[in-house]
Amino acid sequence: MSDEDPLLAVDDIHSYYGDSHVLEGVDVDVYEGEVVALVGRNGVGKTTTLRSILQLTPPREGSIRYRGEELVGLETHEVAGRGVGWVPEDRRVFSQLTVTENIRAAVPEGQDVADGLQTAFSRFPDLDDRREANAGDLSGGQQQMLAVARGLVGDNDLLLVDEPSEGLAPMIVEAVAAALTEAAAEATILLVEQNLPLALDLADRFYVVDHGTVVDSGDADAVDADSQRLRRYLSA
Repeated sequence: MSDEDPLLAVDDIHSYYGDSHVLEGVDVDVYEGEVVALVGRNGVGKTTTLRSILQLTPPREGSIRYRGEELVGLETHEVAGRGVGWVPEDRRVFSQLTVTENIRAAVPEGQDVADGLQTAFSRFPDLDDRREANAGDLSGGQQQMLAVARGLVGDNDLLLVDEPSEGLAPMIVEAVAAALTEAAAEATILLVEQNLPLALDLADRFYVVDHGTVVDSGDADAVDADSQRLRRYLSA
């Protein structure tokens, strides 16, 4: 990929839920400025990979380095404090707070709130139009944009984005894809996405995860969504 060191280097991690061995030696590199997609069927370890990076599901073996620093053994808030943001599948916006209040809450202490709001609203004009609406009254697509905006104003250099198109209508998926493209101008993104055409459209590179291991990887523009190379790992 590059002679430079990766921004994020996941090396042979093994993660468990209780006695269940979910990740069985996952290796992923993410370089600064790129979008990398993790694709695969449900339940193969994609979200667990993100959770392991965040130390929500700490690996029992292996290494995760961010800017050369080992993350394994840190607390989740310490990982976040190093500039790693998370946009979870369930979005986790504060439904009873306004859009503006949600964004304010994500701006790190000591940073300019006005700058954070400007960043969010300039990147996502739909949110600007709904800035005084409660987040719980937004559409699913708008909530997803808000979740991504919160990740950006958190001053994160790396965003871990989990299934952003899940449960959204096709027209809304297009809006979310546009939002993620905007976000990629500000941050490096590691994306979990089951919608293969969307993942390949957004990503520079991909990794295919199957049964807790990486079974294929490559440049996104070298394959298409109908590629048998990928489909054999995605069909039920």
